[in-house]
Amino acid sequence: MKDFLAISVAAIVGANLRYLLSRFAARELGSVFPYGTLFINMVGSFIVGFFVIWTTERMLVDPRWRLLVVVGFCGSFTTFSSYAFESMAYFETGQWGLMLANIFSNNLLCLGAALAGMALARAW
Repeated sequence: MKDFLAISVAAIVGANLRYLLSRFAARELGSVFPYGTLFINMVGSFIVGFFVIWTTERMLVDPRWRLLVVVGFCGSFTTFSSYAFESMAYFETGQWGLMLANIFSNNLLCLGAALAGMALARAW
């Protein structure tokens, strides 16, 4: 039961932070391109990459921390479903350039962020 509570609390924090960052990005950068989704996916990818390596190769911690950070927080913080919908919305409206920019930037930058997190955890 403690695991469910930890995941739930972390998910509440992740979901609310995702909402706030998405709103902030839309207000500051405009809503033509989903910058908030991209930023959130990059940060979440970095956190998962860093945390998993840090807690398995550098510092042994209780495995429940993975539930809290990776499953709870990052599971509700990252926005793959939003990314998929936004990409298909561009497709349906014929905005091929924005669709391709969204697909390539999310995939390349998030994979790079995960790798950067892993590298930082190993170097630290």
